[in-house]
Amino acid sequence: MKQLFEIGDHLGPLKVIHINVPSIDLKAVVAIDNVVCGPAIGGVRMAPDVSAIEAVRLARAMTLKNSAAGLAHGGGKSVIYGDPKMDSHQKEKIIRGFACAIRDLKEYIPGPDMGTDEMCMAWTQDEIGRAVGLPASIGGIPLDEIGATGFGLSCSIDVALDYCDLELKGARVVVQGFGSVGKHAARFLVKKGAVVIGASDSCGSIFNLQGLDVDGLIELKGKGKSVCDSTQGEVLEREAVIDMECDIWIPAARPDVLDKNNIDRLKTKMVVQGANIPLTPEAEQYLHEKGVLSIPDFIANAGGVICAAVEYYGGTERGAFQTIKEKITRNTRAVLEESKNNNLVPREAAVAHAVKRVEEGMTTRRWSLF
Repeated sequence: MKQLFEIGDHLGPLKVIHINVPSIDLKAVVAIDNVVCGPAIGGVRMAPDVSAIEAVRLARAMTLKNSAAGLAHGGGKSVIYGDPKMDSHQKEKIIRGFACAIRDLKEYIPGPDMGTDEMCMAWTQDEIGRAVGLPASIGGIPLDEIGATGFGLSCSIDVALDYCDLELKGARVVVQGFGSVGKHAARFLVKKGAVVIGASDSCGSIFNLQGLDVDGLIELKGKGKSVCDSTQGEVLEREAVIDMECDIWIPAARPDVLDKNNIDRLKTKMVVQGANIPLTPEAEQYLHEKGVLSIPDFIANAGGVICAAVEYYGGTERGAFQTIKEKITRNTRAVLEESKNNNLVPREAAVAHAVKRVEEGMTTRRWSLF
């Protein structure tokens, strides 16, 4: 518990709530980082090995993401301990129980994340009337289904090409984490002429220098299978995805996949962070010193939460895509210009931009609460 409080600062976290309901096997943590700019929006993540510290770190990433995007929302995150592939009836029971447990946390608006989806948010909405990323059938914009985050990554890459001496047509792409974010990023990039040569998921990696059939991989994943079940290329261990030489490397899975112990294995020109906090600070510093462009997570992967905010205020899917493109294009260029002009690691420039807005908002609050 001491370690948890040591990672706080003047921005937050505001609240860290532990939830334990043994009767339905529910164990969860909700971290509300900062609500100066408005109620916190952040996903509900389900995995067996989540932690309170992970929730707090991800909540801060959401504060920065929402601030940088200019949204009227703060940052929060939830983690539920459990196997996301559990029996659907048990999963519904746990999600509905979790929703009831956060009923009075009105400053937190839950959305889908790794291990949860639109149906989970529908159950949450049914219980407490407060969720985003809902199925279209009940008036939502299903951000995972339409690939909002992946679309945002492609918009960020379009801008980053100007700072990397790289053309997208023919560019070799590797996706670490071929899930709800990674598969859509691959799909949008292939439409623009890129070639996906490698992909991985929790079971392993697949590699084909001539290019993978992304639609085929997406169809395979839709059947509950792994990329390793494909016959398109060479099947390798999961960590082999780090060693695949490419032009654009997209981490789209868990936090801290690249750190000081493996970052030197990466051979690429650009890293576009589809996951939240996928690189440690040491890894980002290493890439900067080596001249590899790394676009921070809360700048590049904000498409999902931007879509969620558009939905929350009654917007349309078309409007969501327009807003994602406008905001991510603007923010990516602003951050990379600042980084270039002042020789800053891109994350340093991005954090300064986001924190400034939050701190300005804090001055408007009577009690200086975050």
